[in-house]
Amino acid sequence: MRRLASLLAVLLIAACADGARELRQPLEPMGDFRLGHAVVVAPNLVQGPASRKASEEEWIAAMDAALEERFRRYEGDQLYHLGVSVEGYVLARPGIPLVFNPNSVLIVRVSVLRDGEYETAAEARLHPEAEEITTLEAPSADTLVGSGVTQTKREQMDNLSRNAALQIEKWMRRRAHEDGWFGGADAVAAEATGDAEGDVAEDPAIPRRAAREG
Repeated sequence: MRRLASLLAVLLIAACADGARELRQPLEPMGDFRLGHAVVVAPNLVQGPASRKASEEEWIAAMDAALEERFRRYEGDQLYHLGVSVEGYVLARPGIPLVFNPNSVLIVRVSVLRDGEYETAAEARLHPEAEEITTLEAPSADTLVGSGVTQTKREQMDNLSRNAALQIEKWMRRRAHEDGWFGGADAVAAEATGDAEGDVAEDPAIPRRAAREG
């Protein structure tokens, strides 16, 4: 019941940034972060009110693809693993009158673990408790009249999963600056500055990763 109440409450929140559009922006490195494994589960999945139905397997596939698409781009020196649990969702249904036009929403819980030899998963975690993240669909002409009318279920799920991955990255960057994750704020800034200088200094015919390893 608590999850259902949360789903109802977030329907009134403004929509989030567009994860798909943000992927087309220049990549800003994130310190020493490099993705090891991304594990997605959905053992406690709750379908919210007035929602299309989606299975655990469908959400796991959509969320896994979004995490791989976003985080596999980073080439830091330290492996980190992501654990994501899909907790609840609303996928706006077609044919809902404009007087009741809910947003689609996705709730996930995420944990970040450092790769290495640890006796327990708790020791590898960078934070004591999983972070809960709520994501809405990005505003667009399609969502203005209701994504249930203009988008298929798969499109809704892919968009929400990409937006959730973006919100996870924003949270991770905030923790890097506030709590020293991934080498800390200085490492994140230095990595970004180094890449900018490398764009000028390096031979563009040499892949950047190969140049670093060489």
